[in-house]
Amino acid sequence: MKRSFLAVAMLLIFCGQVSAGGLEVFLGNLNVQARADIGAFSIGLGAQFGVPAPQVQAIVSTVPEPADAFMVMQLAQWSHQSPEAVLGVYQANQGKGWGVIAKSLGIKPGSPEFHALKRGNLVYTGAQGGGPAKGGGKGKGRGKKH
Repeated sequence: MKRSFLAVAMLLIFCGQVSAGGLEVFLGNLNVQARADIGAFSIGLGAQFGVPAPQVQAIVSTVPEPADAFMVMQLAQWSHQSPEAVLGVYQANQGKGWGVIAKSLGIKPGSPEFHALKRGNLVYTGAQGGGPAKGGGKGKGRGKKH
């Protein structure tokens, strides 16, 4: 039973990322995956963002949804701030949306990070060094000029 639920959850995550896109879809799919095994999700979150397990567990237990913990870690990485600092901004701006929180952290609306946020172009790998997407891949210095 647990295996079939996990298989369905993984299928939903894959299909959602390929077809629909968008931040809400990504976060919804991530919540399904995380709830299937919150322990593994927490370990993976710590590995992906290089955050110690006690710190991850404190954040996961503070936010209402597991995907919110992911977003705290992602915005901490992008803004070069501690997860605790981002958590404080999140709590002060709860309900205003991740775009408002990102702007409050100094992430510019035109930046690749902000575009990735709005498009839901994010990745939870659960693996060390497996960082999320950095944007749409159409910035300066990418590819050859002809």
